[in-house]
Order: sequence, then C-alpha cells, then structure tokens
Amino acid sequence: MKLPDDVCTLLKKRFAGKHREWLVAADPAQQWPLLVPLGPPSEAEAMKQVDAVREWAAAWRNWSGEGEVQWVERRWRLLGTQRLPESLRLDGPRAVCAWIGELYRWRLAEDRLQELCRKWPQLTQTASRYFNVLADFQDSDFSRLLHVLEWLETNPRSALYARQLPIVGVDTKWIEARKSLLGKLLAGLRGLDGNGEDFHSLSGLKPLPAFVQIRILDPALRARSGGLCDISAPLGQLACMALEPSTVLVVENQQSGLALPDMPGTVALVALGYNVDVLSHIPWVQGCKGLYWGDIDTHGYAILHRARCHLPQLQSLLMDESTLLQFSSLWTKEADQFTAEDLPLLLPAEHVVYQGLRAHRWGHCVRLEQERISWQVVLQALGAQR
Repeated sequence: MKLPDDVCTLLKKRFAGKHREWLVAADPAQQWPLLVPLGPPSEAEAMKQVDAVREWAAAWRNWSGEGEVQWVERRWRLLGTQRLPESLRLDGPRAVCAWIGELYRWRLAEDRLQELCRKWPQLTQTASRYFNVLADFQDSDFSRLLHVLEWLETNPRSALYARQLPIVGVDTKWIEARKSLLGKLLAGLRGLDGNGEDFHSLSGLKPLPAFVQIRILDPALRARSGGLCDISAPLGQLACMALEPSTVLVVENQQSGLALPDMPGTVALVALGYNVDVLSHIPWVQGCKGLYWGDIDTHGYAILHRARCHLPQLQSLLMDESTLLQFSSLWTKEADQFTAEDLPLLLPAEHVVYQGLRAHRWGHCVRLEQERISWQVVLQALGAQR
C-alpha cells in the first residue's frame, strides 16, 4: 500500500532517470499517461491490518494533489464491499514535476530548450542532455550562452583569444568555466558527436600558448642564451632555441627542479606532468641522453612510460625499489592510482615496482614523492650521471 509520500519517492526516482527523455519526446502519447500502482491489499492482507488499510484509503480520499486517483471496488466475503485506491494517473511530465517540487525548473527547461531550438533546431537532442543547465542557469548566463553560440557560429574561424570576444559580460573565466558545454553544443550545431573534437577546433578560438619551463644547468649553455638559467616560454619558442645539450633531465616536481645544481651539458625540463608529449616537439632534445626523475607511485611510472613514447632513450633516476624502501618512513598515500595493468615501455625492474605498487605489496597505495628523498642522495645520483 503506497501512501502519497511513497509515491513522491517513486516519482523522484522516475524523474531522475527519465526527465531528459521526457523533455524531447517526439510522441508524448507513447509515454503518457503514467499509471502508478498504489498496491491495494487482498482481503487476507486487509484482515491483518484493518486500521492501516483504513488510514491508507483515507489518505488518498482526502488527497488533492496533481493527477487522478483511480478507484476499484472489491467485494470481499468477510469485509464486504470496499472502495479502494488502485492507481494514480499522471498525464504528463508537468504533473510528475508538480508532485516532486520540480515544476518551476521543468517549465524553465522547457522554455529554454524551445528558445534554443527555434534558433538551432539541430540542437534538440544535444541540448536536452543538459537539463540542469536549462533549468538552473541564471537568466544572464543563459542569455550569454545564446550570444556566445550565435557569435561563434557566425565567426567559426575567428582565431581570437576568449578575452577578445566582443560580447558583453563574457570574459575568459566565463568561457573556461563552460568550455565543455560550449564544445558539446557547437559539435551539435555541426552534426558531430563532440567526442573527438577539442573546444578550440570547434569554436575557432585561439588557445593560450602552452608554456614549458626549462632550466639551463650548464654555464656554457647559459652564455649562449644571454645568461638566462630559468626560462618559461611557449613550446614553439623553446623549440627554436639554439641549445645543444648532451643531457636532458625531466624533473616532475617544480621545487626539486629549481634546486638542481649546475650540471655540464644539461638542460632540465620541469613540472611537465602528463604533458611530456612536448618532448617530441623540441628538436634539441632528440639524440640527447635522457633522464627522468619523478615520484615513485603509479602515476610517476605512467608518466615515465608516456615520456618514453617520445624519447625512447630515457633512463629513470631514483625510481627503483631500493630507493622506495630506503625512505619508507616518508611514504604517503596515492589518492587515485593509475589503472593500466601493463606499461610495456617500462624496464623490467621498473615494471616490478609498478606492479608492486598496484598490488599494494608494501602497503595500501604507497607513494614516495621525489622531494622527500634526502638531497644528499639526490646529489650523489646526479653526480653519478655526469
């Protein structure tokens, strides 16, 4: 026996799973009316809980909400003829939304979807996936969304930075916060699924240049660059530098990279993270001796593997089992481990540590951050590489 509160709970679940589908239903008659069974008892069940059945029936008799309660007459041998609530009929999504307190949001989403589709009919399916955007955006933000889409559709190859858009109230932060949404809508406008295209290719806006930080650790090499040691510049500009190092050292942690001593013939690339793909775009890196020093955790090995895709000669530094065990008192927890079962470009000893970390061989989600290693040990390891 479902009471009104039980029906409300059921309708909330139905709304959560179906509201996007309801929003764009081509033929509402195929989905409506919705009949919610109220669970009238059998005579045997009613005999065991006469008061509960009476209260349940009274609750629906006195109910005055959205929809129509459908009643059924039961002729029972012992309890006589009883008129019981059998089901609740709801004729459309607005009735469901009225039940669960979502009517205002639903109407707003309907109105905004219609406004979008009047301008761009091809957006019906794409936009319906963003019910929360349609229902919850401030009026000012929804207006900006329309203006941005209209401008980008009219100017598909503007090559402007986001800050340069001539749209009132729209700046870089506004665009960045809604980049995923804009990308999906722009893909929908062009008949694409939006899974293989990046935002900048879809919008025609120019991405900010990717800055790469390097440290020139050899005084002789620094002399060729105006004496500069620490340089952070767009990738394209760094690639054009006339550097000729003999060794390239990739260091994950920025402070560890900043603390590096002078090293003959060496240039360090600092804090690339998973952006190690840049290695394949820097000509003076190719052919050098390559060293990679990162955290001893699953992501550290994943980055090493990825870096070797672009610089196969990379050797790992201080990422072995003995280093891990030597500093066990300084271990921390890795919040989210890398999930790949195999990283084929790891060397056998590296692979053993990677699999040991994934299998929690030394403890749950063990991690040794590179900056926790004794600096004397680091200097000794770097000295051995000279």
